[in-house]
Parts: sequence; C-alpha cells; structure tokens
Amino acid sequence: MLSNTKLCIITLLKTNSRILEALGKVLKQHDVSLQQFNVLRILRGQKGEAANLSTVQDRMVNRMSNTTRIVDKLIDKNFVQRSICEKNRRKIELFITEEGRSLLTLLDQMVDEVETQLTDQLNTDEKQNLVSLLNKINI
Repeated sequence: MLSNTKLCIITLLKTNSRILEALGKVLKQHDVSLQQFNVLRILRGQKGEAANLSTVQDRMVNRMSNTTRIVDKLIDKNFVQRSICEKNRRKIELFITEEGRSLLTLLDQMVDEVETQLTDQLNTDEKQNLVSLLNKINI
C-alpha cells in the first residue's frame, strides 16, 4: 500500500500530465508549444514595453526551458520581434508582434475552455482550497 505522501505525489504528477496533454492538444493545432504560448503571454503582459531574455526566463512557468530556442522559434513564426536596444547595444529587446497578439486572442478562448473543462467538477471554494494547498508545496 502506498503512503499518503507517495499517493499525493503520484496524483499530482498524473494531474500535471493530464493538464499538459489537454492544453498541448489545443495548442498543437496552431503549431505552438505550451512553452511558446507562455512566452507569448509574458510578452503581451509587457504592454508594449520591451522584455529581455532574462525577464522572460524569470517569468516562465517551466524555468528549465531553453528560452533562447523558444524565442527563436517564435521569431521564425513572426510572433515575436527581436531588436537591439538603442541605449545599450549589448542588450536584446523582445516584443510580441501583431500576429502574435492575434494568435493569443484565438488561443486564449480555446485554453480557457480546456481549463474550464478540467476544473468544472470543482466549486469555487474547492478551487480556492486547491490553489492554497498547491501554494504550500510551491514555496
């Protein structure tokens, strides 16, 4: 029989896997990975202000990601623009493009639907309790 600790961890891992699979399925339809989606949302959150790789890396959900490679792919897809800072030529600035914003508008609705489906069986109090419990682990 599994201990409560092991059961807790296994359940968390299974839940994580299910969530990643469901979100990945939606994003894959638009040739975007979960990490790329995360970067686009970070850049949109800059509200037109430049971000650098370090800023993006710090805000990533999965900090183990190769941020440079992810950003390069988004640039190739014309969702992100990279430019050299005029004040400091060694600094690279990143911006989301209009195409990136349009894609996010579409993806936001689809991701919201998946997130709602995944948490539909929980009421508001249960969702708040779950977040609180998970935050205790994420300290």
